[in-house]
Formats: sequence, structure tokens, C-alpha cells
Amino acid sequence: MDEIGSIVMPHVQHVIPFHVMIDGDAWAWSAAGDTEPQTLRSGEIMILPQGAEHFIASDQKPNMIPKVDVEPYRDAAKRVTPYNHVQIGGDGRPATFVCGYFGCDARPFNPLLSALPGMMIVRPTDSTWALMQNLIVSALDEDERPEAGSQTVLAKLSELMFVQTLRHYIETLSEDSVGWISGLRDERVGAVLRLIHTRPAEPWTLDKLAKEAGMSRSALADRFAAYTGEPPSRYLTRWRMQLASSLLSNSSVSIAEAAETVGYSSEAAFKRAFKKHVGETPGRARRASPPAIGQA
Repeated sequence: MDEIGSIVMPHVQHVIPFHVMIDGDAWAWSAAGDTEPQTLRSGEIMILPQGAEHFIASDQKPNMIPKVDVEPYRDAAKRVTPYNHVQIGGDGRPATFVCGYFGCDARPFNPLLSALPGMMIVRPTDSTWALMQNLIVSALDEDERPEAGSQTVLAKLSELMFVQTLRHYIETLSEDSVGWISGLRDERVGAVLRLIHTRPAEPWTLDKLAKEAGMSRSALADRFAAYTGEPPSRYLTRWRMQLASSLLSNSSVSIAEAAETVGYSSEAAFKRAFKKHVGETPGRARRASPPAIGQA
């Protein structure tokens, strides 16, 4: 998948493949062998958030797995945004599905990606499926007959498909589930996450966050860690570094401006934190960042 990802979206950090089953059914499983083959039925959507290598076949146990031919992906990449319309099936009923890709930032910290399973298969409600079908038809039409602005249109259509699928996945989570996504649904932890996400430059302390959440310091620390796996202070720092990394990908933003935007009055302190959490200096990250083209 890394090779395919670098072909179809060379300018993004991370590529998430998705498959929408239009008609028929097929078997899908991870190439790593860490999951049992699952049936992908008409109206279902499969997303691989970590970009894992995977197989889709009409047989649960095919006699052979052919080597992936990357040439169709090279051809697709020459178009505005890569969408493939695929049919599989031997002597049995054919299966028709649409393959596409989402592009996103993955480094240094993407809590959503980390919270999602390696392979998601969801079935939208009837009303949502009708919307998804309209989005897919619109995307295919735009891809086949590109015009001015098609790249932007396709990126937004992909975003809508991803959001709709994610929304349905969240609705299926049990009330007692834990993890970052479930933390968003929790009244107290969700409130703290929203504060951190929307006001990252604030001089947040555990005391201030606990007061905003209406909890004691220890209760918030325990509850927050139970959902996210880390204390609020570490989450805040990593979120700030993610935002700073994104800002530095824009060559017009200076290191000092990025530092101030994410709450650092000292550029030296910002550089130390960035190096610790990202693994490289802000200057190096700024020079190495490609233009954000084709992201969805």
C-alpha cells in the first residue's frame, strides 16, 4: 500500500484507501493475517485507516493471490484525483465496487487515525446510503469529465464520504467503549478535548482544564487517561506539535509565528518541544514539507 499511496497521492503524508461495494459481495481481509476474512456486501463501505495492505476477492480462500499490478494506479494518478471502478468475479456473480483514497496528515500526531481500527466495514442507514450513492456518482462523473476546479470538488466529495462513514461508525460504538473517539462523546472529557483543539494557544494547566470540566484535578487526569491513554498535558503538547507541523508545511509561516500560534512565547522552548515530539527540528520540517496538493 505504501507504493500505491506514493503513486496516487504523492504530496500527502498518509493515504487511506476505501472501497464502496455497489453491487454483489466479496471477501476482504488484511494481508498481515491479523483478521479473519469478512464479507463485504452491497451497500457496505470498507476503510483502512492505517493504509494496511489488504485483499478483496470473490472467494474466501482463493488458490493464489496475484502480485499487485501498480500500473492501473499510475494511470489513475494521471487524472485529476484517482478513482477506480472495479469489477471482480470469476464464474459466479460479479461484484462491482468503487475504490478511492483519502489523504491526510499522519505525523507527528493524528489522534483520529490512532483511534480507528485497522479495517472498518460499515453499513450506512438507508438515508445515508442514498447520500453516499449520490456522492459516488458525482465523484465518478467529475473524475471522468474533469473541468476547472475538479480537484477541489473531488477532494470535498471524498471528505463528505469519509465523514459520513465515520459518523456511522461512531454511532455503532457501545456506551461503555473507551478510546479517543468515545472520549469525544463523554461530557467531561469531550469538553476538555474541544478546549484543547479549539484554543491550543491558551496557557492550559490541569487546574484550569479541571475547572472548565467541573472536576477535581485527579478525577480529570484519571478520566482523561482512561479514554485517551495519556494525561491532558501530554495530549495538549502533542496536539500543539501537530498544528505546528501543519503550519510549517506552509512556507509563508515562520517558526516564530508557528510557535506563537500554538502557545509558545519562547521560540527556543518551542524548538525543543518540537524536536522531542516530532523527531526533527522545525526548520528541517519546514524545508522538507511538500505543497499540500490533492489532499482530501
